[in-house]
Amino acid sequence: MKDNTEAAAPPYRFYVLFVLTLIYVVNYLDRQILGILLPYIQKEFVLDDFQGGLLSGTVFAAIYATLSVPLATLADRMNRRNIIAASLATFSLMTVLSGYAGQAWQLVVTRFCTGIGEAGTGPSINSMIADLYPPQKRAGALSFYSAGLNIGLLFGFFGGSWMLQHYGWRSAFIASGAPGLLLVVLLLTTVREPKRGLSDHLADTGATPTLGEVIAFLWTQRSFRWIALGCAMSAFGGYANLTWLPKFLIVSHHMTPIQIGIALSLLTGTFGALGTWLSGVLADRFSRRDINWYMYVPILCTLAAVPFAPVFYLVPSTTVALCAAIVPALFGASYLGPSYAMAQGMVPLRMRAQTVGILLFVLNILALGLGPATVGLISVLLKPTLHEDSLRYALLAGVVTSLLGAFCYWRATRTLKSDLARGSYTGPAA
Repeated sequence: MKDNTEAAAPPYRFYVLFVLTLIYVVNYLDRQILGILLPYIQKEFVLDDFQGGLLSGTVFAAIYATLSVPLATLADRMNRRNIIAASLATFSLMTVLSGYAGQAWQLVVTRFCTGIGEAGTGPSINSMIADLYPPQKRAGALSFYSAGLNIGLLFGFFGGSWMLQHYGWRSAFIASGAPGLLLVVLLLTTVREPKRGLSDHLADTGATPTLGEVIAFLWTQRSFRWIALGCAMSAFGGYANLTWLPKFLIVSHHMTPIQIGIALSLLTGTFGALGTWLSGVLADRFSRRDINWYMYVPILCTLAAVPFAPVFYLVPSTTVALCAAIVPALFGASYLGPSYAMAQGMVPLRMRAQTVGILLFVLNILALGLGPATVGLISVLLKPTLHEDSLRYALLAGVVTSLLGAFCYWRATRTLKSDLARGSYTGPAA
């Protein structure tokens, strides 16, 4: 076991951050690999867009969001590294088994169980990172971790499309699930559980509040309510895009799976990772002047991206569409690092994992649970009138929810300083 001095040293804490980010990479790879495979799964199992949206979003979100809260409660009480390892092993194995589904209901079951495994990683990882990085560097670290989302999408879109074209969708599931099983060994043999409160120099009393006490406390933190709702609104269009963009590019732009994989892996994996990481770095830097910059950064990123989204969806030129998609891809997940950092700064130490679990519950129930299915339903309703263009217009729903997200972040700034003062935040004066 590393002592507190060694565990706080930059080389070790970056190594832990890197390993945890790799786990998020395979987490998102296993979660979103279905997006690139969905058109072919729909064809084999004869599913319409609404049913495809339910499979890719609602089925997964129902269990993922619900279990994230009780597993977060365990993370505030138990060894978080071990919870992550067990969760990682579960969702990786279930992804492999998805490749053996012979009927639609079997795929529903394996995706449901994938959600069970993935529910245990986010709260524990966020809590560990908060203990390793001080408040003034926390958003940057959490944004680096959040960029694992984009790297996972890069592997999912590019690797998934290559596997799909050469070996079929079942082999793609098997290949995406295998790396997580190797990461379990790496995590258990090289990473130790950090001391709670290490980076904040706060004493850990060991007393863990009940879930009811956490919910009651968070309800009094008005900025948390707005941040949680804002994250859900921002993620609504993001999850819908991850599900439907491959089919949109096939139907509206007649691209092949390999072309789609290359395009989306560059957009979400390269530009997306850069924007996700930089948003946290910039929020940490500008917050030295005003703590509200943790919310101003995602607001400005949203406003910069919104004008480009309709161009991407509606123009007939594939080249123009893909160029227009660069800015939304760059800023699509800019809210994650700053929001996670602020959520954990406004609560005591032993509430951190549960707070992230509750944040993820709200985000995933509204965004992942409703986003893909809602856009799929709109596409079905528009199909008699717009025919093959129905999906491109249905995707515009995400533009509206993104603006709602920016409004929520603005509302959060009205009480953010006072809410942080009541929590565990020990960075620059709020």
